[in-house]
Amino acid sequence: MTMRNILLGATMLCAATTPAYAFAQAAAAADETATTQDDAGYEGDIIVTATGRSQIAQDVPIALSVVGGEQLTNSGISDIRGLRQVAPSLQVTTGQSSATGVVLRIRGIGTAGDNPGFEPAVGVFIDGVLRARAGVALADLPPIERVEVLRGPQGTLFGRNTSAGALNIITQKPSFELGGYAELSYGNYDEIEAKAGVTGGLTEKIAARLDGGYHKRDGYIKDANSDRRFNDVDRWFVRGQTLFEGDDVSLRIIGDYAETDEQCCGAINSNSGFQIAPNPADINTVLGFAASNVIQAFSANPALGGAVGRVGIVRPFDPKSRTMAASPNRDLSEQVKEWGVSGELNWDLGGVTLTSITAYRDWKALRNQDIDFSGLDRAYREGYRTGLRDFTQEVRFNGSAFDGGLDWLIGGFYLNEKTTLTDRVRFGTQADQFVDGIFNALTAGQPGLPPQGLQLYGTLGPAVPVFAGVPLPRTPNGGGQVADQYSVKTEAFALFTHNIINISDQLSLTLGLRYNHENKDIKANLNSQVPACNFLQSPAAAAYRAGLGARFPLVYLYACNPTVNSEFNGNYTGDRSESEFTGTAKLSFKVSDEVLLYGGYDRGYKSGGYNLDRGSFDSVFLGGNGAQITDLEFGNETADVYEIGFKTNFSRAFQFNGSVFHSTFKGYQNNAFEGTRFVVRNFDKVISKGVELDAIIRPVSDLNFHVGYTLLDTEVKDPLAGSDNGKPLTNSPRHVITTSATWTPQLSSSVGGLVHIDARTNSDSNTLNSPLGVPFTTNDGYTIVNARVGLNFNDNRFGIEAYVENLFNKYYNITSFPVPEQGTSFAVYPAPPRFYGVKLRASF
Repeated sequence: MTMRNILLGATMLCAATTPAYAFAQAAAAADETATTQDDAGYEGDIIVTATGRSQIAQDVPIALSVVGGEQLTNSGISDIRGLRQVAPSLQVTTGQSSATGVVLRIRGIGTAGDNPGFEPAVGVFIDGVLRARAGVALADLPPIERVEVLRGPQGTLFGRNTSAGALNIITQKPSFELGGYAELSYGNYDEIEAKAGVTGGLTEKIAARLDGGYHKRDGYIKDANSDRRFNDVDRWFVRGQTLFEGDDVSLRIIGDYAETDEQCCGAINSNSGFQIAPNPADINTVLGFAASNVIQAFSANPALGGAVGRVGIVRPFDPKSRTMAASPNRDLSEQVKEWGVSGELNWDLGGVTLTSITAYRDWKALRNQDIDFSGLDRAYREGYRTGLRDFTQEVRFNGSAFDGGLDWLIGGFYLNEKTTLTDRVRFGTQADQFVDGIFNALTAGQPGLPPQGLQLYGTLGPAVPVFAGVPLPRTPNGGGQVADQYSVKTEAFALFTHNIINISDQLSLTLGLRYNHENKDIKANLNSQVPACNFLQSPAAAAYRAGLGARFPLVYLYACNPTVNSEFNGNYTGDRSESEFTGTAKLSFKVSDEVLLYGGYDRGYKSGGYNLDRGSFDSVFLGGNGAQITDLEFGNETADVYEIGFKTNFSRAFQFNGSVFHSTFKGYQNNAFEGTRFVVRNFDKVISKGVELDAIIRPVSDLNFHVGYTLLDTEVKDPLAGSDNGKPLTNSPRHVITTSATWTPQLSSSVGGLVHIDARTNSDSNTLNSPLGVPFTTNDGYTIVNARVGLNFNDNRFGIEAYVENLFNKYYNITSFPVPEQGTSFAVYPAPPRFYGVKLRASF
């Protein structure tokens, strides 16, 4: 991290909140959790519901960040990935899929991988309803009241599997005041975004609200072999609500539906296979060099199924051009459909409040993918279907006793979930040519072999001999997984209590306990057809296998890649059950009305599960004990977190908070590529420790600054973790600074202004810990800056704004991975370029 980046980040100050336009103000006024205003015009106490009851944020002994809806708008944040711009301890990355590959990390801790068998360590809750995977919460956000980013385990308060933290997203409620709004934006890459909504009272006790939006933008990653672009945006949503408010009871019912139809996500080959010098003693470096050259040569060879002028790998590596090579007959389509209904009941029973949240959600994704990450047509994914159906029920009772000496809460949570997956990884039109090219390059000039080398399938013509004179059976176009079908049923329940004991007016003790129990049942029906793999495993191939000698594992890898290995065909069933206690114990001391000190312990937990990928099975032909359902199983993850902190509120013009934490994660769930396959391993131990600081400064009522800083130190401690052992977790920079400033001057009696700028500065960090991959995938320190300026008229009823995201067009790698079957080749997912545009809005 350079001093220039530190200074740039430290000088970009941030606003915590800005005035909302009229409709948002009207809706917020009806919400009991809305931010209040004091007589001086400064923002008043921020009320949060992080502990299951309404409390002033500065009085809650939890490390949390509160982001207002207007701050999200000013920062150009349209989905949860953008929250990293305003919360320094939060990292959000997207890998090979925006639907299934979103990873949330708090304090460096998250669950990587796009396999639907993984559940996130950071829970996402929208209006109290669990979103079972991060990607399920990725649709464009409706109008937001606030987002609470809770750092550290939250098991005694939120749903399940929140070992690292939680995002508690609260949307705007219906208002009994008639109001509405409309927004229209246009930007570069032909971006069009439209949102509109209306709210009002239907009767004296019933109000309703309807919001909808459409968002479209051309892709920013170019295909070197066609005029296509990847990483576009094409999505829409509609959301309706009704609110009943009686004297003692309220009921809020929400229904929503959303769709996306996009091309995501493009990855750029870093040319590492060409650049890492092959070491004869290291098969990976030899394969990387050979594979890169074969891809480049064969892609454009008409005699080998290529096309004149087709690019195999874009060279030289120029990440800022954001150009990738893909096979023209393959795409990266990603279609998502989701809907859900929920009901929240709050009932004052006389000294005791009952809260019940019932929800049902249905989410489906359909994806295609060019998985050789090149212009050569080696392999692809077609018709990948995954789905989640969740029924959740949460019930809470809370009240007080002993004249306010005890603020108690007890509750229960139930989840019934069905996860389905149909995977189809298949070989393309140049699958056998690629393998023959690899073996020809590896065997040419070797002692005891023909000088021109050998091939396995016979695709290079009679001039290049076939190994042992016996060609492997050719692979038909589309060979591979006919369909791998998985179904996992999860039933989980929990009982919890979270209590605040007010020992005195200044001293309080928080005690929480949670009992978790769950059961997972899995069924798998796997069917893959690869003629060469079938042959190698047949008794008739015994002599052939023996003749391969030391080359057998390599031949077997390319003919029987674990992802399509027909040895693993069959039906499998299994189940796992587990129970765990978690809890919290914190002491807080109110030094004065302006200063709170707190400290304590949290126990976090994330359940185990199944890796829905046949690549995790053991092969008998490679020395394993054969496919068993337990090969797919991984254990749970627990966290022991110690934390001390302070919160200050010296005046409405200045707030300053800080915390110091030390977390030990045992059984940390990690999905890693092990040369030939992706496998889930439970790391023995991962340490996450650090310091968090944030400040809000309001010198005058229309000028707000916000500064956040996180010092983070993570370390993997597991001798079996390979290159990760002793290293920081990937995508966990040591220093992060978020800063922004908002100025909202009143220029005249009918004209107001807006000037907003925010920035996030990350220090150096690895996206991959592989020693060979680090030079091609790491990120040097960088700063991302967003800005927005505008005018509003007639008391915010009309407005116009100009915006820019990534003002300086800064490039960085979102994440990276080793390319399967290509040795030391690595690919990266590039950051978005500069986006800019203009927005018009009106409200009543």
